[in-house]
Amino acid sequence: MRFMIIVKATAESEAEVIPAPDEALLAAMAAYHEELARAGVLLDASGLKPSSQGWRIRYDGSTRSVIDGPFAETKELIAGYTLIQVRSREEALEWSRRYPNPAGEGIATEIEVRPLYELEDFAPSDAIERFKTIGLPE
Repeated sequence: MRFMIIVKATAESEAEVIPAPDEALLAAMAAYHEELARAGVLLDASGLKPSSQGWRIRYDGSTRSVIDGPFAETKELIAGYTLIQVRSREEALEWSRRYPNPAGEGIATEIEVRPLYELEDFAPSDAIERFKTIGLPE
């Protein structure tokens, strides 16, 4: 089972006031991710640049339009993520409880954890078989 630990954006991360966390937070994040790697459950992890450097694609019928960032609703944005693969929801919950506070110790914040769909979650079909041939996790 794969789970994404989602770090929510803040006004500071969107403003890129501080391009990198302080040294104590970086050390805590490095230690946590090293532990995930040693346990063999870390798939990927990264911070995201502010939405001002991104864009959205809006679909309206067959029309697509590009909307350049920044985007106003910071609470709806993601600042980073960690992707893990574990045996159960309970194991994912245990790892996520140990996630360092991304805002820094003592500062109120939240992370969000969500399971990813696996190909086995879908009914067998030719399309699912096509996804399997390109090497997506099952």
